[in-house]
Amino acid sequence: MISARTPLFFRWLSPEYLLCDIPGDAKVIYLTFDDGPIPEATPEILGILRNFSATATFFMVGDNIRKHPDLCEMVRTDGHAIGNHTFHHLNGWHTSPGAYIEDVYRCREYVSTNLFRPPYGRFTPSQYFLLRKDFRFILWSVLSYDFHRNTTPEQCLKNVLDHTCCGSIVVFHDSLKALEKARHALPRFLEHFSRLGYTFDSLHKAPSSAKL
Repeated sequence: MISARTPLFFRWLSPEYLLCDIPGDAKVIYLTFDDGPIPEATPEILGILRNFSATATFFMVGDNIRKHPDLCEMVRTDGHAIGNHTFHHLNGWHTSPGAYIEDVYRCREYVSTNLFRPPYGRFTPSQYFLLRKDFRFILWSVLSYDFHRNTTPEQCLKNVLDHTCCGSIVVFHDSLKALEKARHALPRFLEHFSRLGYTFDSLHKAPSSAKL
């Protein structure tokens, strides 16, 4: 199984510009959701979060916001934070710096935020240095792998239960290919950590020391 933890080389970059977790002993988990909003998945995910009074951060694809502005507003109304996930869900390794930067700023026309997550976690040094003046790169400490076709719903749950701790930034997806696994894993994950006394916040509620 591919590791659910953050690749080590991400941690060599300055935490001033790139964040993988929120250090500290507070029993807080930072749930994040990528690739929405879409009508087939986002409302269901919001309903699950609502049941546990959990807030999260949704990294949205700009073209999906364009198609479904009502869903973006629903996410915002429920108190969640919104981040930039490029306009076309671009793979930075396969995109020229100019085209990539343009796509990120095009997404920014639909959502004003300094939170940015590169799709697939893939970006080049030049893309990073060009964007970091306006954006904080948000990666993860725990990856659910709900998007992977070989991940079972049970394995998805195990990934997040085994690796999450205080200050973890956990990645799920509000997408069609992830929905079956997230539907199984997310409520069980929330129930488990709620019983242990954890709360679930958006990244905008992170301690000031995180400098978001």
